[in-house]
Amino acid sequence: MKFGEFPVTGAEGLMLAHAVKLPGRTLHKGHRVLPEDIETLRRAGITSVTAARIEDGDLSEDEAARQLAAAIAPDHLRFSEAATGRVNVYAAADGLFVADRAIVDRVNRIDPAITLACLGDHARVRTGDMVATFKIIPLAVSGHKVEAACDALRAAVAFEVKPFAEYAVSLVATELPSLKPVVMDKTARILERRLAASGNWLAREQRVAHGRDAVAVAIGEAMVAADRFPKLVIVFGASAVIDEDDVIPAAIRQAGGEILSVGMPVDPGNLMVLGRIGETYVVGAPGCARSPKENGFDWVLDRILAGEKPDAHDLTGMGVGGLLMEIETRPRPRDSAEERHRPVTVAAVILAAGKASRMGEGGAHKLLAEFDGKPLVRRAAETALAADTASVVVVTGHRGSEIEAALAGLGVAAIENPDYASGMASSLISGFSAAPARDADGVLVMLADMPGVTAADLDALISAFRTASGRAIVRAVSCGKRGNPVILPRSLGDAVMRLEGDVGARHIIETSGLPVIDVDIGDAAHLDVDTPEAVVAAGGILRG
Repeated sequence: MKFGEFPVTGAEGLMLAHAVKLPGRTLHKGHRVLPEDIETLRRAGITSVTAARIEDGDLSEDEAARQLAAAIAPDHLRFSEAATGRVNVYAAADGLFVADRAIVDRVNRIDPAITLACLGDHARVRTGDMVATFKIIPLAVSGHKVEAACDALRAAVAFEVKPFAEYAVSLVATELPSLKPVVMDKTARILERRLAASGNWLAREQRVAHGRDAVAVAIGEAMVAADRFPKLVIVFGASAVIDEDDVIPAAIRQAGGEILSVGMPVDPGNLMVLGRIGETYVVGAPGCARSPKENGFDWVLDRILAGEKPDAHDLTGMGVGGLLMEIETRPRPRDSAEERHRPVTVAAVILAAGKASRMGEGGAHKLLAEFDGKPLVRRAAETALAADTASVVVVTGHRGSEIEAALAGLGVAAIENPDYASGMASSLISGFSAAPARDADGVLVMLADMPGVTAADLDALISAFRTASGRAIVRAVSCGKRGNPVILPRSLGDAVMRLEGDVGARHIIETSGLPVIDVDIGDAAHLDVDTPEAVVAAGGILRG
């Protein structure tokens, strides 16, 4: 390829390096100059153009990017069309993105014109996440160099997505007088949340004394239980493991297993035990895994659920990057034109699980109060259905059967939150864990007790979210004062899954680092009905 300034005379066949604006039309970058273009350029007074002359053996930027992408095995991946020398690669399944640095580096060192950028090795991804991008820098590149890069990509797996699989997960938790039952309850809940992020769940839980014999028996019972899926046993000890002959590793060996590793170079997460009975992993979780914050246990759990077979060699290789910090992952940049024009989907999650304690002990349920002849919760669901939402999920809890009865006949998914008494966080997690919400680009969180919110209000929020390409938080306000509903991008899903207690998403919004777009919907942003007086004042009639 020859690049430079060329006279218009004889420019036929050149590829423009920059757009040329003409009266009534524009010749865009990458345009091949046609014979009729030359006369048009002359009439416009243009005597030369910056362009590239494609030589024998060269490939155009789009063709080169297309060939590179075609050298990647397509399993669990989706590729964009080539445009401006770029092909973006997206995950086609929830799972782990696994990359081989040596192969990626080899491709990038063939020629500076050929670039491949991807996520870090063993990054957790969701369907639709951008995981890699091929970009050709000039307008054309040597076909021989492209073929060399393709050979490198075909010879070994440069990157792939390993989808999460379903496992029958057993929890064995040990007890000591110093460990409160409420802590053990919380431990099980947090483990369930971790599993939910990969489409898994807790098959069973057993609590036993903190002793080798008791733990070994419990592990053995989990191993012989009838399960449809491969097994995984997780042991939470009431006391931290400090030696390979401590209770948990000793119990794994007594149950017929082997110990692969005691300890790992990830902090938090050092005190983890990795064992195996046959093909089944038995993991002694570190104490930090009782917290929802990321730790070494997450890294090992994700690898197992993605079908990998981690061993001591893998664990000892986790030290670089193993000093964990809470840094919000930045949004994925550089989407192609195709992706920018893909419809941005929004799922509505309506929170309707609360105890309505301000309605008075044994009082009427505010969500069953009638507005215009309909229960308030049904009115909220109909409002969400009438808006431009991809799906509607209603999270139920307190008096759930009555709430679900009020929703009868509507095309909504009712999700029960058995832990609703712990506060709003558990309801948010239940809603975000539902399949319709996981599949959407954004989740519109709507409180069921806000009778003033209309479908037009929701559409205004959704429109703002789409204008931002699904990469901003959108919040309803009134006169500049924040309110509800709010739309959270899918990139904040993991942060929501780590919420605890009676808190909403305010802290996530304030610390995410994402842009926040405020949409004024008037008084409706602040009107909720928490008391009998508020219900009546808003025009409702107390029922039930």
